[in-house]
Amino acid sequence: MNTTRHEEFREYVAARGPALLRHAMQLTSDRAEAEDLLQAALAKTYLAWDRINDRAAVDGYVRRAMANTQISWWRRRKLEIYPTDELPDQPIDDHTRRSELHDALSRALDRLPARQRLAVMLRYYEDMPESEIAEVLGVSVGTVKSTVSRAMAKLRDDTGLGRDFPGIPPQRP
Repeated sequence: MNTTRHEEFREYVAARGPALLRHAMQLTSDRAEAEDLLQAALAKTYLAWDRINDRAAVDGYVRRAMANTQISWWRRRKLEIYPTDELPDQPIDDHTRRSELHDALSRALDRLPARQRLAVMLRYYEDMPESEIAEVLGVSVGTVKSTVSRAMAKLRDDTGLGRDFPGIPPQRP
């Protein structure tokens, strides 16, 4: 095994893993399935690592692998599901409530000033550390912290969801 290849891939997964897991969650809506999906896509990516010449395109490769794998799994499950007269005793997921929360958050994000929106997106959607965000925005780490804090307070107020919404971290006392 090529140590350089292995280490380079390990660094990529450590840096981009959380953001890729969030993408997998969007595809599956289930944490365990998302982890399995990401693992399968990363395994495919590792096997193709030497053929990926543009390292900036790796995220796209992994996302495409996740989408293709999810479609394959969906098709396989579709063939394994049969109609029955008995309903399972499983709780029903309220997709409507989740969709309403997502819409409320999207509208609230759209109302944020551009810099606050970008800071929140980089911090919570891309899982970037504050130091990297500061570098991208060309500001100090303290400015990033205050910008994100103000944006999160505004999101809490605008959505009316406060601490109950899992997508918005709770306000620090």
